[in-house]
Amino acid sequence: MAHTHAREGNIKIAFFLNLAFSIIEVIGGFLTNSVAILSDALHDFGDSFSLALAWHFQKVSGKKRDAKYSYGYRRFSLLGALINSVVLLLGSFFVISESVQRLMSPQPADAKGMLFLAIAGIVINGIAMLRLKKGHSLNERTVSLHLLEDVLGWIAVLAGSVVMIFVDIPVLDPILSLGIACYILFNIYHNVRDTLRVVLQGTPGNVSGEAVEAAVCRLDGVLSIHDLHLWTMDGEYNISSLHAVVEPALDAPQIAALKRQIKNTLKHLHIQHVTVEIEQENEECESC
Repeated sequence: MAHTHAREGNIKIAFFLNLAFSIIEVIGGFLTNSVAILSDALHDFGDSFSLALAWHFQKVSGKKRDAKYSYGYRRFSLLGALINSVVLLLGSFFVISESVQRLMSPQPADAKGMLFLAIAGIVINGIAMLRLKKGHSLNERTVSLHLLEDVLGWIAVLAGSVVMIFVDIPVLDPILSLGIACYILFNIYHNVRDTLRVVLQGTPGNVSGEAVEAAVCRLDGVLSIHDLHLWTMDGEYNISSLHAVVEPALDAPQIAALKRQIKNTLKHLHIQHVTVEIEQENEECESC
């Protein structure tokens, strides 16, 4: 629960920082006559909405199991990751569209005002991003990607404003924006792929079926295993079920001790929840 509260707190801080700076952007965009900053403000308001959803789903994911959800609510955090990925995708296409238009029709802006806003944007979004970068959940990683997009965007604005103070090259900003949008789209692909793998109950990336089989079969009394299943609730909390064929001489206390040993062994392989069914040699397995 401590991890859940820490993650929830990180996303909460990111939400308030993003919302506050979105308001500053709107004011600054009008004062500097920068369409780039105003469009980024609109994008950041969308980010704030998705951060609010991520915060809510992260909070829900900390609830314990009940009659409705026997495994608990951990997978709800994936909803936040998926929604954030969709918002990022739409935002990236919006940035690409705006950048292409500005390449065709560059617009002058107050370069010095953009410079000060860019510095503030890098600092504020950077603080929030560093808080979330320490997280390991898919939800935190996706939110961190949101903030990384904002930091890179403001670095582009900073670089463009510095150059435009000395040289009149208004097309520099949209060129940098296109590069950043492509980088974010590449990262979205990886995040969506990992999230869908969890939803579709794929094997966890940090767990190997071969390693599980080798570790269990090394235990005294285990002849073989079969009907091995591996999946994960949210990319961190991993689950496994397996059938272990044991030596016929084992009695009930020895079998109970062996089950505990199997579960402890798999905990060292990053599997937190294990279900073991014991079978005797030559016993017919109904699941198979």
